[in-house]
Amino acid sequence: MRIGYPCINRTAGCSAGRTFRLASYSRDRLYSTVEANLACLDTILDFNRDHGLLFFRISSDLVPFASHPICSDPWQEACGLGFARIGRRIREEGHRVSMHPDQFVLINALDPGIVERSVAELAYHAEVLDLFGLDATAKVQVHVGGVYGDREASTRRFVDAYGRLPEPVRRRLVIENDDGRYTTADCLAISDETGVPVLFDRFHHDVFGAGEPVTDIISRVAATWGPGDGPPMTDFSTQAEGRRPGAHAASLDREAFVRFLAESRGYDLDVMLEIKDKEVSALRALEAARADPRLVTGPVR
Repeated sequence: MRIGYPCINRTAGCSAGRTFRLASYSRDRLYSTVEANLACLDTILDFNRDHGLLFFRISSDLVPFASHPICSDPWQEACGLGFARIGRRIREEGHRVSMHPDQFVLINALDPGIVERSVAELAYHAEVLDLFGLDATAKVQVHVGGVYGDREASTRRFVDAYGRLPEPVRRRLVIENDDGRYTTADCLAISDETGVPVLFDRFHHDVFGAGEPVTDIISRVAATWGPGDGPPMTDFSTQAEGRRPGAHAASLDREAFVRFLAESRGYDLDVMLEIKDKEVSALRALEAARADPRLVTGPVR
């Protein structure tokens, strides 16, 4: 069990998701921004390695405008050595990384143009992980998408679109239950048809679930992950006090996290903390999990 956090390390003093305005696009601007983002990612991985936080979600903005038609420059070749170097340390130091495109990625959309752009964005995410030289345990997670007034038809569109995705995308894609459209049970039904692994979001299950016991859900979700997929990934957060249902907490609820560790006992999971203060709560979660025999804080030899 690795513990981690998404995209931003507030201690590092840099951002691995720097971008710029589309009107400012140039080859030099693109290349220099990607190199700066890779350098910051390197710094974040230093912090994570030194503190035993071995699960990290890489920003989708690592390569700005990568799936936009304006981006025709060969950033893959120009920055390839940087990707290869970081990928090597990810493997050697025992990190696991993932990516999570923005919510405009909807492969079940009614508009074919949205679907086309979504597939291009997913292809970019898969390409980044391929450039790092990572195996299929490095995942790209998405929500199923919209309901559009007809859940059955929208689910069918997702299944059909999934079958047409490029193989590099399909080998990395996982689907996540959300907080108002598709439950874990809905995702499991899609997995039954497609074989796509299901990422269990514990908080979303509380906000929008059918009341199934968490231990039962984790058992069913874990079965969707094959030997080449790595340990199941799961997202954890809790409700922000005084905010709308589904708003993520600012800091770790330690008692709730300890309960989740008990609920998931018996399953090797990598846990992503979707909590506002990022590495601060991740370090607190690490301490809370110190006695858990599943915990991994360094390379597994």
